Amino acid sequence: MSEDGRLANEAWEALFTAQSRLLREFRGQDAFADVSMSEYDVLYTLSKQDGPVRMGELGCSVLLSQAGLSRLVDRLVRRGLVERCPDPADGRSVLVRLSAAGRTAQKQVGRRHARHVAEAMSVLDTDELRRLRDLATKLARGRSVPVPDGSQTLKETA
Repeated sequence: MSEDGRLANEAWEALFTAQSRLLREFRGQDAFADVSMSEYDVLYTLSKQDGPVRMGELGCSVLLSQAGLSRLVDRLVRRGLVERCPDPADGRSVLVRLSAAGRTAQKQVGRRHARHVAEAMSVLDTDELRRLRDLATKLARGRSVPVPDGSQTLKETA
């Protein structure tokens, strides 16, 4: 393996290890007493949308299988945090959006979680935080990601 290949793998391992450690730490904190991390992931993702989204689009942004996401959305609908609505552009599709209660829950959990994230990231100085943000954004934008329902491919350009 080339030096660049070794370095790429070491960087990936360090990034993955850091994410795993932080996720374990966050799971144990009080921010997720009302909703699980996976539920919050869906609520947060929906809160960033301008309107309702297809399940396939939502699936590109959360760390769940399509079946797992469908079951989780079912639970959130039963709890009144998410609403399903028909897709006017495609009668076969269903759109999902935050309900008013879901928006409130996302904001409450989000404030607590944001404090925990800031505390965990405080080991980095301002310049390191900017570099990490920029590098992670570049990595996220660097590859095409097919939407699970096959309707489109997501790719942002830097």
